[in-house]
Amino acid sequence: MGSSLAALIALVALAASILMVLTTPREEPRPNGIDLSSLYDHRLASRPNGVEIDLVGHPFYEVPMPEPTSCRPPELDMGSDESWEEFATAAGTCLDRLWAPVLEELGLTGRTPEFAVTRTSPDEDDEESYTLAYYESDFARITVVLPNVRYVGALVPADHREDVWLALMGHEYGHHVQHLTGILDVSYDLRWNAGNADEELDTLRRTELQAECLAGVGLRGITDAERNRLEAVNANFNDGGDLETHGSARNRALWLERGWSGPTLGACNTYDAEPDQVA
Repeated sequence: MGSSLAALIALVALAASILMVLTTPREEPRPNGIDLSSLYDHRLASRPNGVEIDLVGHPFYEVPMPEPTSCRPPELDMGSDESWEEFATAAGTCLDRLWAPVLEELGLTGRTPEFAVTRTSPDEDDEESYTLAYYESDFARITVVLPNVRYVGALVPADHREDVWLALMGHEYGHHVQHLTGILDVSYDLRWNAGNADEELDTLRRTELQAECLAGVGLRGITDAERNRLEAVNANFNDGGDLETHGSARNRALWLERGWSGPTLGACNTYDAEPDQVA
């Protein structure tokens, strides 16, 4: 009885103490830090304004031509898929090194493009030209179309093939540079919103001829810069007839030469060129 009574008293006391804890009001915590609310800028919650890209007055055109780099891709075996992929990737690495100072000058960053090969041609049966390679900006990927480069390569003298394929890689890498500078996206928008087919083709040709000019920059920058290399590319690559989407043979040769010899990248400003130079 005595021990049971003691236990009951203890339980009652414990319940009373718990009730006191639960019902006793707590003190509000006192701030002991620094009030940063006055430093908060509500404009930070707003979306940033879009950057206006001027195709004619882009700062890209003020940058000097990149200095040549001592980088050489491996010898190409045209019959080997693996050799093509290795050659394209190595050429891309050389072009990365060449263009890096230009992008740094402009404060631009971007991932290195991936290089791939495919046995499937994107061309329709009734097309008059061959897609040798293409650039996909969404994936930053350059793909070489093997059946087409092998067909065209068979028509090029063996001692000029490397120059032709380096120019091809330089052209597609030129599209990558256009993408990083914002030029490619604006060009796409202009084509999408063109009032008619002629306007759309004019913008497309200016875009493709600029890439050809940037191919001239790349060709000189990753070779020994002997002019016979430029002449070989124009004779075997840009002398194959006029193309509605990529310009006349004469203009393709013109812009490749401008990229090869111009003092600044303003030499590749096709968007400010006269219509007859981008026809």
